[in-house]
Amino acid sequence: MEFLSSLSLEPWQIALIVLAGIGAGGINAVVGSGTLITFPALVAFGVPPVVSTMSNAVGLIPGNIASSFGYREELRGQWKRILGFVPASLLGSLTGAYLLLHLPEDAFETIVPVLLVVALIMVVGQPYLSRYLKNRSLRRAEAAGIEHKTASVGDRLSTGRYLAVLLVVFLTAIYGGYFAAAQGIILIALLGLLLPDDLQRLNGLKNVLVLVVNTVSASTYIIVGHDRINWIAVICIAVGSLIGGYFGARIGRRFSPVLLRTIIVILGLVAIWRIVTL
Repeated sequence: MEFLSSLSLEPWQIALIVLAGIGAGGINAVVGSGTLITFPALVAFGVPPVVSTMSNAVGLIPGNIASSFGYREELRGQWKRILGFVPASLLGSLTGAYLLLHLPEDAFETIVPVLLVVALIMVVGQPYLSRYLKNRSLRRAEAAGIEHKTASVGDRLSTGRYLAVLLVVFLTAIYGGYFAAAQGIILIALLGLLLPDDLQRLNGLKNVLVLVVNTVSASTYIIVGHDRINWIAVICIAVGSLIGGYFGARIGRRFSPVLLRTIIVILGLVAIWRIVTL
């Protein structure tokens, strides 16, 4: 079958996918758009877009775990807040995974280039948004006349703002369950606008919520569509993302942001071209 033949990979392709997994794991820990490396790589090697998305979700989980563990200091004092947001991530991820598995593949191939363009715009705009969020956080602290506290801020949110955060987490999880590329950037951007906390703690929160989304959607893919997953790609990405996620959380802040974003944009454009010309 043509579909089964698309699941095979050459040795040199396997090596490159492992490298892509390392890059994706590291980038996910720092900025949250690693799928824009592994997804284009798989598509470029002839793996169908839906299969690439499902394989990515499964393969990147070890990297998500490693990056979340790497941000354990930033997560201190946030677990009550995280537990309040996890149900929204669970429901949203299940919804996104359902859409991926039940909508026609042609619909996915039509929607994904648009989502990739949105994701690339978010990647390019991320430094400006991060600068804005950082300055906004400093202004809040100065206005309050206090230094940053590590206690959870969930209890200090108004009911309306808390519901707004839940909605943001839910909608972003739908996007993550359906496609996943740059969901971390989208989530941290929106959380930064709604939660009075510094960017590094928000990044730790983002890593945990993305881990929840990817775990739920990947579990759904395995249970319902295991025969549509490229398991060779999963293993390659898993090994690479575990390495990249661990070191990305530890030393990823030393990487050149300009270089990372340039690579992501180039690979994203390759993916758009590859999907459009399928």
